[in-house]
Amino acid sequence: METVRAGRFDTLLARIESSIRRNPTLWMCTLLAAGIVVRIWHASGTFLHPDEALHYFIANQTSWWLTYRASLSLSHPPVFILLLHAWRSVGTSELALRMPSILAGMVFCWITFRWLGLLFKESVAWMGFVFLLFLPSSIDLSTEVRQYALLLAFAMGSAYLLERALAKNSAWTMLFSGACLGLAILSHYSAFLFAATLGVYAVWRMWRNRPPLKVLAAWEAGQIIAFGLCYFLYVTQISTLGNTYGGGSATHGWMANAYLGNSYFIPGNINPLLFIFARTGGVFQYVFGQSIVGDLAFLLFVIGVFLVFRRPDLGRLNSQQLGFLLILPFALNCAAALVRAYPYGGTRHSSFLLPFAIAGVSVTLAYFLKSRIALGMFAAMLIALLCNLFPSHRQPNTSRKDQSSANMKAALSFTREQIKPGEPIFADYQTSLMLDYYLCERRPVVMNRAVPGFLYYECGGHKVIATDWNTDIFNARNFYGQWQLMVQKFNLPIGSKVWVTQMGPSTHLSGELAKVPDFHLAPHDFGNNIHFFDVSVAQNFPDPARLPKS
Repeated sequence: METVRAGRFDTLLARIESSIRRNPTLWMCTLLAAGIVVRIWHASGTFLHPDEALHYFIANQTSWWLTYRASLSLSHPPVFILLLHAWRSVGTSELALRMPSILAGMVFCWITFRWLGLLFKESVAWMGFVFLLFLPSSIDLSTEVRQYALLLAFAMGSAYLLERALAKNSAWTMLFSGACLGLAILSHYSAFLFAATLGVYAVWRMWRNRPPLKVLAAWEAGQIIAFGLCYFLYVTQISTLGNTYGGGSATHGWMANAYLGNSYFIPGNINPLLFIFARTGGVFQYVFGQSIVGDLAFLLFVIGVFLVFRRPDLGRLNSQQLGFLLILPFALNCAAALVRAYPYGGTRHSSFLLPFAIAGVSVTLAYFLKSRIALGMFAAMLIALLCNLFPSHRQPNTSRKDQSSANMKAALSFTREQIKPGEPIFADYQTSLMLDYYLCERRPVVMNRAVPGFLYYECGGHKVIATDWNTDIFNARNFYGQWQLMVQKFNLPIGSKVWVTQMGPSTHLSGELAKVPDFHLAPHDFGNNIHFFDVSVAQNFPDPARLPKS
């Protein structure tokens, strides 16, 4: 019986493989359609998280110039913010704002599939395509109001067009490759590392292949423009952000704290070789979204690189160049982390490594599965399904259930019905960004910064007082000082009611205060990530010294 079933399975796979070879475009479009359905479902039915709300707040200005000026406060280049500013005319719902990333994510999957097909055997390209469409990291990156999907689409567009330009000796294609590289640089700072990878690789390719002078000139023009954009961004944004955050660069400032502390090398705290090994493993755990699978994928990648060097038949180009292309981006990102210039490890900030990681893993699987396209796609689909069903790496702080749009709608109804217009809402900075989007009904808001350390604005008939970015999230220890300062600076009358509000991940203030003896709260919770409770001015708040030690 088992032999019969195995025979039927092999027959089915053979038929599928034959169909793929006869109708590759149909299969590609079918998989793309499945990928976009998954992304639309993933992006629907959830409220914006604070980072998404921040990007909308920056983009939601009354003019292009104000939008650009506001974008300089972010640790990212301006292209995505300018795109989002224009996209508002299409729609401002959660799904509408996520749609540019969804579309860019699909372009990234398609163009990386084409890129893999130019470099490796068909089986590698199809397996990589399935991974890119359905792995949790790829889905997450292309369903958030963030820069990463745009970065990946432009970066891989540049890589694909570079290969096409060198294969066809086309100067125009090379110019388009340079244009995509420039747009990638204007999308995210990790493109600096991608540009260095592609630049070194291109020099080696052209040194061996000797393309026509017009192609070389087109490549040089693109590199000059890319370098100019890097310099422009450094002068206009990176150097300023470095001073703001107290570091040498935008990436070395706020991201080098506890948020991404493990992704930077700290001399004396860890052996450099152990740092390299652990953080590289972290990259694969992030890419696959599952710790055990990620660790196995790391091993498969190492084997894949070895196979590329030793088995020229696995690739379509020079094996040394292909192996070098797979290793170099990891080496550059790791070197940046060793000098504390940019994070490296299991974080979306290293997401530009995703196509290279997937390529190496797919090479190994293709080798073990004897380059059988259908069997390889089936294996990739099973692995992706496993990673989605049993995620274990870097779980999100907000689950899909807690991030349900129904929770936000209930919270807004509570605000309108239970909070009187004369009762101020006091929020931390993270919450204020979400209130700006939801309470202000997507309208541009000018925040009053006259009181140092605080922001003040009115929306929906309610007065909102919020801490600035120096107090991102309230906790029981920092809240006491901010409350006292707020009451004093805004001259709130004794006995007046104030509503304290928290939204988003790590919102534990009401729960922490509830543990204090003789301090009674009546919180209103909407899921685990939206909380309201009211307090009176001059009410005895617990001093931080009285709080239980964590």
